[in-house]
Amino acid sequence: MDEPLLTDEQAQELAEVFRMLGDPNRLRIALACLGNPRCVGDVAERVGLSHALVSHHLRVLKAARFLTARKRGKQVFYVASDDRVRCVIRDMVGHVAEPGSGEPMSAIEVEEEGSDGQ
Repeated sequence: MDEPLLTDEQAQELAEVFRMLGDPNRLRIALACLGNPRCVGDVAERVGLSHALVSHHLRVLKAARFLTARKRGKQVFYVASDDRVRCVIRDMVGHVAEPGSGEPMSAIEVEEEGSDGQ
């Protein structure tokens, strides 16, 4: 099966999602919201960050359509927007948790290895 092609706009949007998840705190917050919906306080407790910082990151993740927010009474609960989001994150967590064959390569080493075959 051929890999899907992206328009320039889609490639830009996808790159922004990966850039957004490049922040370790934001990634940990996203992971905390993969299962059951969680309020800001629950997320802050799980990841060990202040409520204000978690609130900021949750707004960013929601704006990127990575999370959805549901209001219950006075609290807002955040959860992964859909199963595709859950799948991507869980697959990548599994990828990095998998025992490798030696030390991981840096991005520069990956690029150099890729250019050697051309």
